[in-house]
Amino acid sequence: MKNLKKEFPVTANYTHLNTAGSGLLSETLLDFRQNHDLDYLVYGSVIKDKQDKFISWVRKDVGSFFKCHPSRVALVPSFSIGFNFLLDALPSKTKVLLLQEDYPSINWPVEARDFEICYAAIDEHLEDNILQAVEKEKPQILCLSLVQYVSGVQIDFEFLKKLKENFPDLIICGDGTQYCGVEEFDFEQSGLDILGASTYKWMNAGYGNGFFLFKEAMQEVLKPKAVGFASIRGLYKEENEHALIGKFEPGHIDTLNMGSLQAAIQLVKKVGYSNITEQINTLKKQALEAFASRGLLDEFVTQRKVHSSIFNIKGDQKLFEKLKAKDIICSQRGNGIRISFHYFNTESDLEQLLKLI
Repeated sequence: MKNLKKEFPVTANYTHLNTAGSGLLSETLLDFRQNHDLDYLVYGSVIKDKQDKFISWVRKDVGSFFKCHPSRVALVPSFSIGFNFLLDALPSKTKVLLLQEDYPSINWPVEARDFEICYAAIDEHLEDNILQAVEKEKPQILCLSLVQYVSGVQIDFEFLKKLKENFPDLIICGDGTQYCGVEEFDFEQSGLDILGASTYKWMNAGYGNGFFLFKEAMQEVLKPKAVGFASIRGLYKEENEHALIGKFEPGHIDTLNMGSLQAAIQLVKKVGYSNITEQINTLKKQALEAFASRGLLDEFVTQRKVHSSIFNIKGDQKLFEKLKAKDIICSQRGNGIRISFHYFNTESDLEQLLKLI
């Protein structure tokens, strides 16, 4: 996989172990963005005459990529914007189950509204904690990150599927910002009713783009309040002025940013999901063993059978500054240093990190 570093020039000068913080700009994405803006420079508003058709094309590609019919794919500038639209589509006093210390862009918007809220703890028994909370509290909706941004703990997708089967009236909404782009995902066959994500991280799609996917039943359940002229523009929205996705797209959708998401999807297809997942899993396994043997991980992380390629290792400010001085890019999160591996990383990147530690 070393040749893939050529696609991401940053990796020639830095050891980028920070995809959980920000993805990278690829040569493929740069080519698209330059050509897009050159067309805009030369043709001006003429290219905007094709905007609706272009956005419909992007919508179809996103839907195909994540196995969701395009009529239920909403294109949004970020997860946070789409999630706030979603929460405003729920009745007041809705009972919501959250995870303690989940990503602020999930918990804060829920806590800022007039909802009844209950929580489940994030530890080695995460799935059991959720099940017990559902049985006891009887929430109407569960909102959670598929991968935790601090610890890298990943939810068991088979558990979510069984949870939905046992509690069919429970709406399950997942944030895939720290997940989408690492392996193939079939939304229709998943236990999720709603999947949202910003795609500047693991999709390497740049900033200002994201999506929300909905199961068919959500059309009747959610009652969004946002609306604008773009709510009825484009395929699937022109056919139905009450289309759910139109309420998540009230204003202009930027062709540069959404086209960047499309270009990022094309790169993943070119590399191949099997190659991407294989490389990530290889690095994840090696890193987990190396970090655990050195006592760098919280014990509950090593006790779980499912984990992502994000790790929070024990380390202070001095170690963080040392890594920065050696051009290793990572982040300080929680009480430690967050390390994350993507498919452009190699075994030598991990070896370099371990030598410095």
